[in-house]
Amino acid sequence: MALDEFTAALAALADDVHVCRCEEVTAAEIREAVATGAVSVNDVKRRTRAGMGMCQGIFCTQTIAVMIHTQAGVPIENIGPMTARPPARAISLAVLAGTDLE
Repeated sequence: MALDEFTAALAALADDVHVCRCEEVTAAEIREAVATGAVSVNDVKRRTRAGMGMCQGIFCTQTIAVMIHTQAGVPIENIGPMTARPPARAISLAVLAGTDLE
């Protein structure tokens, strides 16, 4: 599929489509983030949590980039990749202090 066809398909996504399946971020939420000034996938990530799930943006980064390109007019080559972050899990202070015997 050529970029033009891909871009057209993404522009037609319904608002309730989950672009980021891991964090359940919809196309409407991505569009809102771009409308309020997000011009990179990292901007969208900070505003919506898209790309923060288990896949770390493997499935949604390209879609988000094309949505930014389509809506904000940012050249696709100027939209960098999403910054990778290892998934984190909350732990109790007792575990952190080493006093939890679990």
